[in-house]
Amino acid sequence: MSRKKDYQGAMERELEALRREGRTPSLLLQDCCAPCGSYVIGLLARFFRVTVLFYNPNIYPESEYDKRLGEVGRLLALMETPLPVELMPCGYDDAAFAACAAGLEEEPEGGARCERCFRLRLERTARLAKENGFEYFATTLTVSPHKDPDVINGIGAELERAYGVRFLEAEFKKRDGYRQSIELSRKYDLYRQDYCGCAFSLRDRQLQKAEREKEDAI
Repeated sequence: MSRKKDYQGAMERELEALRREGRTPSLLLQDCCAPCGSYVIGLLARFFRVTVLFYNPNIYPESEYDKRLGEVGRLLALMETPLPVELMPCGYDDAAFAACAAGLEEEPEGGARCERCFRLRLERTARLAKENGFEYFATTLTVSPHKDPDVINGIGAELERAYGVRFLEAEFKKRDGYRQSIELSRKYDLYRQDYCGCAFSLRDRQLQKAEREKEDAI
């Protein structure tokens, strides 16, 4: 399927316009983990007053949630940015994800369940951005080569219209963004999880590992 839009180009034009205007608007950035945030935060903090929102009710178990949140806080303490970057944590809310995923438990990774999860997290971001007076909202999700930028940016555009807060379209994996996130993760010695976050992705990863071990034993 052909892409609907050059999201990277759209973002670069937006950032260049802000640079010319000499403005640094406020932006609420939904971040799923420290490795994904490493590159994106460093980029956006050159143009915005960034607050990182850690709203990820999909993460399982709660100890994993706490570990990823702690790594985001550690990353922000280590990074040097033109303006201070704040962290807005949210309490663990696995019930919200359970309701969101109901009926889609057997969907494959990247399918309808993931799309609902993206919408759950982005809608909370848009609502909090509106309630707290942010001019923009965004997400780190498109730094991953495993996430569909059309789906994510499409949801963001819908929520921009619904909440009246500007959504920053992006495809952060472009311009070597994903590679740079890996390099920054090494630089800061960040914890890199081996599954997306939810109980279903953990289940699938464990099954994959078991299959590989079975093949290796043959």
